[in-house]
Amino acid sequence: MAHPHAELIERFYTAFNALDGAAMAACYAPDVHFSDPVFQDLHGEEAGAMWVMLTGRAKDLKIELVAHEAHDERGSAHWLADYTFAATGRRVHNDVHAEFTFHDGLIHTHHDRFSFYGWARQALGPAGLLLGWTPIIQGKVRRQAREGLDAAMAGQPAA
Repeated sequence: MAHPHAELIERFYTAFNALDGAAMAACYAPDVHFSDPVFQDLHGEEAGAMWVMLTGRAKDLKIELVAHEAHDERGSAHWLADYTFAATGRRVHNDVHAEFTFHDGLIHTHHDRFSFYGWARQALGPAGLLLGWTPIIQGKVRRQAREGLDAAMAGQPAA
Protein backbone atom coordinates (compact mmCIF):
# COMPACT_ATOMS: atom_id res chain seq x y z
CA MET A 1 0.00 0.00 0.00
CA ALA A 2 1.32 3.46 -0.92
CA HIS A 3 2.19 5.93 1.81
CA PRO A 4 -0.57 8.56 2.30
CA HIS A 5 1.89 11.32 1.33
CA ALA A 6 2.70 9.48 -1.91
CA GLU A 7 -1.04 9.38 -2.59
CA LEU A 8 -1.20 13.12 -1.83
CA ILE A 9 1.50 13.78 -4.45
CA GLU A 10 -0.43 11.67 -6.96
CA ARG A 11 -3.63 13.60 -6.18
CA PHE A 12 -1.78 16.91 -6.64
CA TYR A 13 -0.43 16.01 -10.11
CA THR A 14 -3.67 14.35 -11.21
CA ALA A 15 -5.43 17.64 -10.40
CA PHE A 16 -2.69 19.55 -12.25
CA ASN A 17 -3.19 17.45 -15.39
CA ALA A 18 -6.96 18.01 -15.08
CA LEU A 19 -6.34 21.81 -14.82
CA ASP A 20 -7.97 21.83 -11.38
CA GLY A 21 -6.00 24.48 -9.51
CA ALA A 22 -8.45 24.50 -6.61
CA ALA A 23 -7.87 20.78 -6.01
CA MET A 24 -4.12 21.40 -6.15
CA ALA A 25 -4.43 24.21 -3.60
CA ALA A 26 -6.43 21.88 -1.33
CA CYS A 27 -3.33 19.66 -1.07
CA TYR A 28 -1.41 22.50 0.61
CA ALA A 29 -1.20 23.32 4.31
CA PRO A 30 -2.51 26.83 5.13
CA ASP A 31 1.07 28.04 5.80
CA VAL A 32 2.67 26.33 2.77
CA HIS A 33 5.87 27.71 1.29
CA PHE A 34 6.40 27.28 -2.48
CA SER A 35 9.35 28.21 -4.64
CA ASP A 36 10.58 27.60 -8.16
CA PRO A 37 12.88 29.52 -10.53
CA VAL A 38 10.04 31.91 -11.51
CA PHE A 39 7.85 32.14 -8.40
CA GLN A 40 10.66 32.20 -5.87
CA ASP A 41 8.94 32.80 -2.55
CA LEU A 42 5.19 32.20 -2.19
CA HIS A 43 3.51 31.71 1.17
CA GLY A 44 0.07 30.51 2.23
CA GLU A 45 -2.75 31.36 -0.15
CA GLU A 46 -0.33 32.77 -2.74
CA ALA A 47 0.85 29.26 -3.65
CA GLY A 48 -2.63 27.89 -4.24
CA ALA A 49 -3.64 31.06 -6.11
CA MET A 50 -0.66 30.58 -8.43
CA TRP A 51 -1.88 27.11 -9.44
CA VAL A 52 -5.46 28.37 -9.89
CA MET A 53 -4.13 31.17 -12.11
CA LEU A 54 -1.84 28.92 -14.16
CA THR A 55 -4.39 26.14 -14.68
CA GLY A 56 -7.06 28.72 -15.50
CA ARG A 57 -4.91 30.18 -18.28
CA ALA A 58 -3.71 26.85 -19.67
CA LYS A 59 -5.03 25.78 -23.05
CA ASP A 60 -3.05 22.66 -23.95
CA LEU A 61 -1.16 21.75 -20.78
CA LYS A 62 -0.19 18.12 -20.33
CA ILE A 63 1.39 16.96 -17.08
CA GLU A 64 3.11 13.62 -16.60
CA LEU A 65 4.15 12.43 -13.15
CA VAL A 66 7.19 10.35 -14.09
CA ALA A 67 8.20 9.20 -10.60
CA HIS A 68 7.50 10.06 -7.00
CA GLU A 69 8.08 8.84 -3.48
CA ALA A 70 7.13 10.00 -0.03
CA HIS A 71 7.53 9.09 3.61
CA ASP A 72 6.34 10.60 6.87
CA GLU A 73 8.24 13.87 6.60
CA ARG A 74 9.58 14.24 3.05
CA GLY A 75 8.78 13.39 -0.53
CA SER A 76 9.89 14.07 -4.08
CA ALA A 77 8.54 13.97 -7.59
CA HIS A 78 9.85 14.10 -11.13
CA TRP A 79 7.30 15.56 -13.50
CA LEU A 80 7.10 16.84 -17.07
CA ALA A 81 5.01 19.68 -18.44
CA ASP A 82 4.22 20.24 -22.12
CA TYR A 83 2.32 23.37 -23.13
CA THR A 84 2.22 26.46 -25.30
CA PHE A 85 3.57 29.57 -23.58
CA ALA A 86 0.74 32.04 -24.16
CA ALA A 87 2.88 35.18 -24.31
CA THR A 88 4.86 33.95 -27.33
CA GLY A 89 2.87 31.01 -28.72
CA ARG A 90 5.98 28.83 -28.41
CA ARG A 91 5.92 25.19 -27.28
CA VAL A 92 7.61 24.33 -24.00
CA HIS A 93 8.73 21.01 -22.55
CA ASN A 94 9.73 21.49 -18.92
CA ASP A 95 11.49 18.77 -16.91
CA VAL A 96 10.91 19.46 -13.20
CA HIS A 97 12.12 17.92 -9.95
CA ALA A 98 10.08 18.68 -6.83
CA GLU A 99 10.87 18.30 -3.14
CA PHE A 100 8.15 18.29 -0.48
CA THR A 101 7.73 18.30 3.26
CA PHE A 102 4.43 17.45 4.94
CA HIS A 103 2.49 18.55 7.98
CA ASP A 104 -0.88 17.18 9.17
CA GLY A 105 -1.33 15.19 5.95
CA LEU A 106 -0.81 18.19 3.65
CA ILE A 107 2.09 19.65 1.67
CA HIS A 108 3.95 22.11 3.91
CA THR A 109 6.85 23.02 1.60
CA HIS A 110 7.08 22.55 -2.16
CA HIS A 111 10.24 23.43 -4.07
CA ASP A 112 10.40 22.87 -7.84
CA ARG A 113 13.72 22.85 -9.68
CA PHE A 114 14.16 23.26 -13.42
CA SER A 115 16.55 25.06 -15.76
CA PHE A 116 15.39 28.65 -16.12
CA TYR A 117 17.66 29.04 -19.14
CA GLY A 118 16.28 25.84 -20.71
CA TRP A 119 12.76 27.13 -20.15
CA ALA A 120 13.61 30.61 -21.51
CA ARG A 121 15.18 29.21 -24.70
CA GLN A 122 11.92 27.44 -25.46
CA ALA A 123 9.36 29.94 -24.17
CA LEU A 124 11.01 33.17 -25.29
CA GLY A 125 12.68 32.03 -28.51
CA PRO A 126 15.73 33.98 -29.74
CA ALA A 127 15.63 36.44 -26.81
CA GLY A 128 15.64 33.51 -24.38
CA LEU A 129 18.46 31.80 -26.26
CA LEU A 130 20.64 34.90 -26.19
CA LEU A 131 19.66 36.40 -22.83
CA GLY A 132 17.70 33.81 -20.85
CA TRP A 133 20.64 33.19 -18.55
CA THR A 134 20.97 36.86 -17.59
CA PRO A 135 19.58 38.47 -14.43
CA ILE A 136 17.84 41.05 -16.63
CA ILE A 137 15.60 38.52 -18.40
CA GLN A 138 15.14 36.40 -15.28
CA GLY A 139 14.11 39.47 -13.28
CA LYS A 140 11.69 40.60 -15.98
CA VAL A 141 10.01 37.17 -16.16
CA ARG A 142 9.77 37.00 -12.36
CA ARG A 143 8.28 40.51 -12.12
CA GLN A 144 5.69 39.77 -14.82
CA ALA A 145 4.76 36.49 -13.12
CA ARG A 146 4.39 38.23 -9.75
CA GLU A 147 2.28 41.01 -11.29
CA GLY A 148 0.04 38.39 -12.90
CA LEU A 149 -0.39 36.58 -9.60
CA ASP A 150 -1.13 39.80 -7.73
CA ALA A 151 -3.75 40.73 -10.34
CA ALA A 152 -5.31 37.25 -10.21
CA MET A 153 -5.49 37.39 -6.41
CA ALA A 154 -7.16 40.80 -6.64
CA GLY A 155 -9.73 39.38 -9.06
CA GLN A 156 -8.42 41.33 -12.04
CA PRO A 157 -8.26 39.84 -15.54
CA ALA A 158 -4.92 38.68 -16.90
CA ALA A 159 -2.92 41.32 -18.70
